[in-house]
Amino acid sequence: MILSRVKPAVGAETPGSIIEKKKKNKTKVPSLEEYLQQRDYLGALTLLEFQRSIGEKEESADLWICYCAFHLGDYKRAMEEYKSLTMRPDCPAEVWVYLACALFFLGLYKEAEEAASKAPMSPLQNRLLFHLAHKFNDEKRLMGFHQNLEDVTEDQLSLASIHYMRSHYQEAIDIYKRLLLQNRDYLALKVYVALCYYKLDYYDVSQEVLAVYLQNIPDSTIALNLKACNHFRLYNGKAAEAELKNLIDISSCSFEFAKELIRHNLVVFRGGEGALQVLPPLIDVIPEARLNLVIYYLRQGVHTLYCHLQKDGE
Repeated sequence: MILSRVKPAVGAETPGSIIEKKKKNKTKVPSLEEYLQQRDYLGALTLLEFQRSIGEKEESADLWICYCAFHLGDYKRAMEEYKSLTMRPDCPAEVWVYLACALFFLGLYKEAEEAASKAPMSPLQNRLLFHLAHKFNDEKRLMGFHQNLEDVTEDQLSLASIHYMRSHYQEAIDIYKRLLLQNRDYLALKVYVALCYYKLDYYDVSQEVLAVYLQNIPDSTIALNLKACNHFRLYNGKAAEAELKNLIDISSCSFEFAKELIRHNLVVFRGGEGALQVLPPLIDVIPEARLNLVIYYLRQGVHTLYCHLQKDGE
């Protein structure tokens, strides 16, 4: 055995080099901007909450917390944070319209309209009131807000959305395609086009358009769900459920709405299994839940579906 060496086998490390190595090995915490660029709203929210707890808040940290909660689909949290901001004497006036948006996504349309009325006039306020008029079936006000829309991306997207909800899918496609020609890097528009083609029963075309988006954003909740739905129409429930597994893995803890969407679609993909447990609570959350519950009852030959249809005065 060689018990000693005349020459060291490796270069000796000086204290300075050891410290430098430790600095390099230390994991760098991403900044708020980096989290937002990566669409990691959960990471951004965690960072903001930690900074708030130790008294080292970012500039406009409270507004960013609201923003992250909203984009995570946690509209209740966003609403609570925005309401807290409106109680401050130095609250920016535009916070009222942000609060109104959160209330809108919670289905609190009257409250959303009241909050929006307290905000200064803005394109966002007009778009929100445009959608509220659609929800209230107020055609006169709808056309009034429609006339205020401008030929800018945000307003045209809002118009396309109303076309989509009114089943005017080709009109929506025309707007999306025009916007894509003007802004080829707006990849999310491809998801909207794919949704329209899905509604028109062009499932193959929908898949082709969707594939381009998923190559760039493979973890998109909406896109993966649509891909699963296309597989259900093109193949069968098992194929669709296999696609949905990717969404389950991604959305298990970061996107509340995705959980409800997954539960709803699994019922459909499994031929109605668990419909009575899953669908009734989702009737006012996911538009298709009511229709799928009716379909379930019709398949079962149960006439008590009228009880559910007449709930809440319908």
